[in-house]
Amino acid sequence: MGLFSRKPKTPKPLTKDSASFDSDNSHNNISIGRNSRNSSNTKSLRSNTLNFVNSRTSASSLGGLQSPLTPMTPHMPKINLPKPPDPSLDAAGYLRSLGAVRERCKVVTEKALQNQLNHFDVDLDKFPDVVQFVCRIIKRDYDAPFHSIPGHGRYQHFGVGGRDRIAHLLSTFDAIDNTEKCRRLIDLFLVSVLLDAGAGTTWSFKSADSGKVYRRSEGLAIASFEMFKSGIFSGNPSNKYQVDKDGLRKLTVEQLIKGLQSRPGNEVAGLEGRAQLLIRLGDALAEKTEFFGETGRPGNMIDYLLAHPTTQASSSPIIVLPVLWNVLMSGLAPIWPSSRTAINGVSLGDAWPCSSMPQAQPRAVSGSPPTFSPFPPQSNPATEAWESILPFHKLTQWLTYSLMQPMQSLLKIQFAGTELLTGLPEYRNGGLFVDLGVLTLKDVDMQRGLAHYSEYCKRTGSSGVEVAPMFEPGDDVIVEWRGVTVGFLDKLCEEVNVALSEELNGGELTLAQLLEAGSWKGGREIAEVSRPNTKEPPILIDSDGTVF
Repeated sequence: MGLFSRKPKTPKPLTKDSASFDSDNSHNNISIGRNSRNSSNTKSLRSNTLNFVNSRTSASSLGGLQSPLTPMTPHMPKINLPKPPDPSLDAAGYLRSLGAVRERCKVVTEKALQNQLNHFDVDLDKFPDVVQFVCRIIKRDYDAPFHSIPGHGRYQHFGVGGRDRIAHLLSTFDAIDNTEKCRRLIDLFLVSVLLDAGAGTTWSFKSADSGKVYRRSEGLAIASFEMFKSGIFSGNPSNKYQVDKDGLRKLTVEQLIKGLQSRPGNEVAGLEGRAQLLIRLGDALAEKTEFFGETGRPGNMIDYLLAHPTTQASSSPIIVLPVLWNVLMSGLAPIWPSSRTAINGVSLGDAWPCSSMPQAQPRAVSGSPPTFSPFPPQSNPATEAWESILPFHKLTQWLTYSLMQPMQSLLKIQFAGTELLTGLPEYRNGGLFVDLGVLTLKDVDMQRGLAHYSEYCKRTGSSGVEVAPMFEPGDDVIVEWRGVTVGFLDKLCEEVNVALSEELNGGELTLAQLLEAGSWKGGREIAEVSRPNTKEPPILIDSDGTVF
């Protein structure tokens, strides 16, 4: 079967193309045409208002846990979103804010559009190829006008193989209300997302429920699901279906090794880092009682969010997204490794110095006024140290996308401010632009990355079947690549909406839908074609299990 051969479309699959993931199809019939449309002269169709009121996957097709496409509706009253902190007064607070991600990545993206990156050559003539590739995947897997595309979230991974495990799990919860059901799913989703860093090329997981073997993100999802059902994360003898501080604090590396079926020849990459992340999560749940309650459960954030003054201000539950963001960023701050970037002792999480950002330099005149804009004018020679740091917060954004789903479906909560979320800067989305020729790693970095890969193979005993450049997560190559990925995903969403305008019939795809049905899946599938033995991305990450 060719890559763009028509696949069954109704009901919509719950997985990120699990068929190609678990098969050995080589998709040999790939064909990429050129699009002569001049995208620079086309007005963007994207908007900060998400209008798909009826664009929801049916409850029947998702087994009861509805996966709404748009957290906002046109009937929502206008809600003023809180502004991020002023970076001249609170640089750490600004860089930890959701709004900072897109703003700061814009700096790198503008350089990319001028082919002025430090580590990549940029060929924008290839961008229409990416647009066409993604459009063909969307049209292959979904029927126009694409209302059935769910938003990007962890929920879909639990349905790999066509089994709606979440619906079945909910059906076993007798005599509990929807709020407690939602708490339990938040418990599960949060732990599962934190475990969802790259598993490596050799690892697989055999499900005890079905006997089927799964790999990568879906494998980690099923492994975390089965560990959750076993009660490994719970310290409450009367309820094994929860995650709490006591259960996580007693978790050992050996238990995680067993739960993930990691063994020689089937090792999970960064296992020690994942274990420490979960153990530190237990401490964070105990410390942040205002968010997670005295019992220290992630699901208790529901009570905090519903009681928040901004939620109470509406007649129906509308959560301001920065409030949820603050719970995740502040509540989970203690879990990130101490080696991460910090300002004045405040850890920034997934934020890294980048040479493509403005670099700190002394002020020309002593006592000159502070810079208040995150993008200071060229006439001001002074650049603050924080401006060289590029924030991503990929796992926290992945959590946000994922945790909204059960809150929307089970408690009918709406979210204001979802337009602040960005595309996820990870290797599938980023690899799409490399494999299709928009980004090409410069030769000096290619040689350095290949040397790193050679050293990695010697260190780990890997065979190196398909050689690719490798870098540490904090390497300047990776940080620049991730920064331009955020900006290019916005550009891709705009141009895909233009290309599919006839099929969309007046509507438009949200960024969350593009991530789910197009860019992430496209990045995986083009990797399968380009490197059929390992199916790895074009640039490898020497992962510690806490970023990707």
